[in-house]
Amino acid sequence: MARKRLIEDMKAHPARFYRLPGDVMRDRRFGDAERLEILRAWAASAEAETAGQVHAAIDELESRMSGRVPAAG
Repeated sequence: MARKRLIEDMKAHPARFYRLPGDVMRDRRFGDAERLEILRAWAASAEAETAGQVHAAIDELESRMSGRVPAAG
């Protein structure tokens, strides 16, 4: 139950737990599906400065999860 609560807290306030979206990608406590949940929540509330980084991390995770090669750019 504590793990689920932690993920919910991270989704509610991702910037309190991570400095950059790449930090979510490197967090070994979670699988790709959980990382994607956190990043999607962050994207919904991201300021313009971090929005591009959040969306790039989401694209990378979605590509990895589907077995696709991520688009360059």
